[in-house]
Amino acid sequence: MSASSLSDRMARLGKALGEREGEHREAVSEAWRRAQSLRAEVGAALDAFNGAAARAGAAQLAVQLGTTRTDDKHLRAVQFDLARGRSRAVVTVKSRGEITLVGPFHAGKAEGPCKSFPYGADDEIRAALGDFLEKFLAEAASP
Repeated sequence: MSASSLSDRMARLGKALGEREGEHREAVSEAWRRAQSLRAEVGAALDAFNGAAARAGAAQLAVQLGTTRTDDKHLRAVQFDLARGRSRAVVTVKSRGEITLVGPFHAGKAEGPCKSFPYGADDEIRAALGDFLEKFLAEAASP
């Protein structure tokens, strides 16, 4: 098979898959918008945590906030993660209208527990997000 025929074949596949996924463009764009908004909210909360921990003399407790990216498991979902040492947590926003809080868990171990909410459940999401972050931060700060 020549390089040009392989490239042509891959271009045809890319076009077909792109057209299939293009039908989900609006829902995926909404998932990105919601994920970026949640990430900004979580980022502000982590800045407050990291700053308070550093001022108290424990800068080693600092948590890293990952970038917003296409979800590792779901093609039509968006995620960002939190990490400190081996402790991890993931926020996933799915184009089907669901936000899932995953963890906390340790890197290399099974993910979980998970809690999912529909897009419109803002009050429940905010309450759960606070509990989620508290649990993650307490676990991530355990010696």
